[in-house]
Amino acid sequence: MGLCFRKPRDVPISSTSASGSESPPHHSRQVSNNTQEPYVPTPSKSASSKATPSSKDTGDILGKRYVDINSIYVIEKELGRGQFGITYLCTEKATGRKYACKSIARRKLVNQKDIEDVRREILILQHLTGQPNIVEFKGAYEDKQNLYLVMELCSGGELFDRIIAKGSYSEREAASIGRQIVNVVHACHFMGVMHRDLKPENFLMVSKDDNSPIKATDFGLSVFIEEGKVYRDIVGSAYYVAPEVLHRSYGKEMDVWSAGVILYILLGGAPPFWAETEKGIFEAILAGKLDLKSPPWPSISTGAKDLISKMLTMEPKKRITAAEALEHPWLKEDGEASDRPIDSAVLIRMKQFRAMNKLKKLALKVIAENLSEEEIKGLKQMFNNMDTDKSGSITLDELKTGLSRLGSKLTEIEIKQLMDAADVDKSGTIDYHEFITATMHRHRLDKEENLRKAFQYFDKDESGFITRDELRLAMADYGMGDEATIDEVIEDVDTDKDGKINYEEFVAMMRQGTTS
Repeated sequence: MGLCFRKPRDVPISSTSASGSESPPHHSRQVSNNTQEPYVPTPSKSASSKATPSSKDTGDILGKRYVDINSIYVIEKELGRGQFGITYLCTEKATGRKYACKSIARRKLVNQKDIEDVRREILILQHLTGQPNIVEFKGAYEDKQNLYLVMELCSGGELFDRIIAKGSYSEREAASIGRQIVNVVHACHFMGVMHRDLKPENFLMVSKDDNSPIKATDFGLSVFIEEGKVYRDIVGSAYYVAPEVLHRSYGKEMDVWSAGVILYILLGGAPPFWAETEKGIFEAILAGKLDLKSPPWPSISTGAKDLISKMLTMEPKKRITAAEALEHPWLKEDGEASDRPIDSAVLIRMKQFRAMNKLKKLALKVIAENLSEEEIKGLKQMFNNMDTDKSGSITLDELKTGLSRLGSKLTEIEIKQLMDAADVDKSGTIDYHEFITATMHRHRLDKEENLRKAFQYFDKDESGFITRDELRLAMADYGMGDEATIDEVIEDVDTDKDGKINYEEFVAMMRQGTTS
């Protein structure tokens, strides 16, 4: 498996997307009588004019009076961080119930489109709440600094982390997970919603119980389906994006494709369309060569392969619908799926796919920060040219304008990918070091001195090894210091299995592209 995998958010596309585990939207159904009434935005063009504050105590996003969130909830530890928001654990004072509270800084909603996108996300969350396998919404609140979305707390962690932690699972378990994912697609489509960003990070376990259901989160890219409308904006995440999205002509069938990709990964341990770069991934998707013959696929049942091939049919109109997929013999409850454990090699591949780039990306940032002025002179000039308002960071519009002015031939898709890949801290903008990290030529990895500096960043005690504690310390700054992630990284990079990462192992990880 490739060592280049970045948490797959590779085609960022809406200003409201606070992806998956990095800022999981969760919420809950129990609403007490003394809780603030959830805001129901009006989906009409007049909404913006209605949102204009009539007094200094009225918010211009929700059009309702400001609320002191701390009077209703006790805001506790941070759970995740995304492009626009930070999600916190919170406790409702009146009931003692635990929720997740996604806090979105009003200053990050820089234009009317951002505000309309957030309003739409709230509308969709309210519309879908109560559906099985979809996270439940409690309410939206606003004060002078932030917008707050309070949602069900899903405390069981991400879908992939749970599978990896199990150590072994069967086709029947994969079918159970697949059924829940397809059920989300069916519920959304039935209720007139296109999710547009289905990926493993956006499915969370409700609890830590072995049989915990999963719930879909983050509807920041979702839209209400308009009959007869052809959608043309590029949305989604690279590994999961449907070919018709890349052709800028799509409808709700795109969600079935994304669900099919997740199912393929559950059974095979890797994405069906793989490449070192996003451009390569898109080319593979458009080529549409679906591999159901290489290991482990010979040992996977015919029924599973039949369903995947129908979900990953290139022509959207010929693709199986979510309702039809739920009736497929392999996916149905007590259907054809076997209890026989899936090959353990699949779990190893899934670990690599899931975790690898967390360490590599951080190491690249260290290298970028240690490059000499001479090495980054051109990049520094480019950054300054793009940072037109001299704020010290680059917005998406500045990036697009700047690259165009500098004669770049990058497509809009590639510019959005660069923005998403570069924005490591998910602030919504690219700071100077993030820009250098993303744009420095990969030949910097051939320079021994650069690799040595990066290794030393992690090897604090200069022992010649990166230990578990050192890894945890370095990665904690980026919200990656949990034990599951540390286990995954060591498992994948520590080829001699001594429980720590030596320099040779580190270099191999940095220089390796894709492997079988």
